[in-house]
Amino acid sequence: MELKLKTKEIRKLMGIESPKFPKYTTQILNLANQNSQATRPPTVGKMSELIKEFKGRTIKDWEEWYLEKHSNAIENATNKILNMINNLKHAINKIDGEMVQKWSYDLIIVKTYIGLKFQEAVLKKISEKFNTTYKLANPKEESKGIDGYIGEIPVSLKPSSYTSKKMLSEQIEVCIIYYQKTNDGLKITIPEYLVAKFKE
Repeated sequence: MELKLKTKEIRKLMGIESPKFPKYTTQILNLANQNSQATRPPTVGKMSELIKEFKGRTIKDWEEWYLEKHSNAIENATNKILNMINNLKHAINKIDGEMVQKWSYDLIIVKTYIGLKFQEAVLKKISEKFNTTYKLANPKEESKGIDGYIGEIPVSLKPSSYTSKKMLSEQIEVCIIYYQKTNDGLKITIPEYLVAKFKE
């Protein structure tokens, strides 16, 4: 049996009133908070640790206990978020149809292509690292699990999550290079076997 509780319902069950905000404002506030890092530990303390230390029972107890330890936290967080809101206001005023079109093109055409066809960039980057050549696999080689070659060595490119998929039926007999998508690109893990090959 499973039960689901939404935050709104948790508040209601605990007798805590939900604040009302105009449409879209909480999305802007969340964005400003993320960009300014206003509610991160340096400003407000490490909340997961603080709540463990707290021995009171009510929200009023928590408020008094927390503010005794971090008396300026809410004011400091507010100021950081307000500064970021002002930055966002200036940014919004710079947005016009041409900019939206440029952004849409970059997302739909360029980033989609890069997301689907980044393998060549990975092979090229590794080949430059080892001062060697690279090439993409042909369809026949792809059917054997080969994505390309670093020098003469066949390699397969797999997401880092691949290692946790124990039940995979495919057996790849070549060197596997793992990658992990990050906010600003890829993190590539080159196996020691491959590194050693180019140190010989």
